[in-house]
Parts: sequence; structure tokens; C-alpha cells
Amino acid sequence: MTAEILSAHTAALFKTAVKRAAELLRAGEVVALPTETVYGLAANALDEKAVAKIFEIKGRPANNPIIVHVASIEQARQLAAEWLPEAESLARKYWPGPLTLVVPKKSSIPDEVTAGLPTVGLRMPRHPIALALLREAQIPIAAPSANRFTQLSPTTAQHVREAFGDDRP
Repeated sequence: MTAEILSAHTAALFKTAVKRAAELLRAGEVVALPTETVYGLAANALDEKAVAKIFEIKGRPANNPIIVHVASIEQARQLAAEWLPEAESLARKYWPGPLTLVVPKKSSIPDEVTAGLPTVGLRMPRHPIALALLREAQIPIAAPSANRFTQLSPTTAQHVREAFGDDRP
């Protein structure tokens, strides 16, 4: 698949890019997106085939779990087998933002995401594109950094393009 570059530098382009990226995620594709820390490769966290594409693209070992990004605390609660008061307090204080909460996972989270572990890392990003995409797609997304495994994490869209060329993501 050839990469599709979506511009978001005006309000209209932002809205169009978010809608298109959400369509791709719901269709089981992988997209690159900015978060408040680095660019990530995103896929539907509930679709094991989509998540497998992330591992393939990155050359990431299957025993390396992936953080799941959520649009809200409520969505995080729906993915957790147990949501302790401490998790609620931390999420309310620090989300959206670069805090990952590791909680027991529900069976709806595929083992491919968690490397077979009984827990999942959940995070609600602050970046406006990532958060808008999560809300538009209405699915949690698995999203590790958008780089080849063991390479530096990308902080710009150009870094992602340099890492993967014109092929996907």
C-alpha cells in the first residue's frame, strides 16, 4: 500500500484528515499520527490482524506489548478488568497527557497487543490530532512509536517518512 499523506494545517483539512484516518483505522489499516511525545503507528486495538500489521511494519518482536490509546476515562474503564480508585484518580489528574496506566485487561484486548500478559497499558493522549482521531474512530488504538524497532522514535512527520519511505504506513 502506498502511503497517503493527510494535511491538517487548516480547520477544514484537519476535519477531513481525521475523518479519513478514522475510516482507515476502522477498516483495519495502520496510520501514523502525532502524540504529545512522538509520532505513533496506530491500529484498531481490538483487531488482532490490524495490530499484527504494526509488528510487521516495525519489525517489532511479538513479545513486546503495545500501549492502547483511549478517547476518555470511560473508554479506559471499558477495557480494564479492574479499575481501581487510584487509576481513576490518576487518570482524572493527568489525562489527557503522557501518562500510561497499567491495569488488568479485559478479554476484548487481543493477546497480540499485550504480548500475552494479563495487563494492558492505557493512555489518553493530549495531542489534538490524536485525541480527535480517537473520538472520531470510536475505537481504542494500539500505537507504539512510528519507527523501525530499535531505531530512534520520530518527533516529526518527516522522520516517519524517512523511516518507512513512500510505502505504508
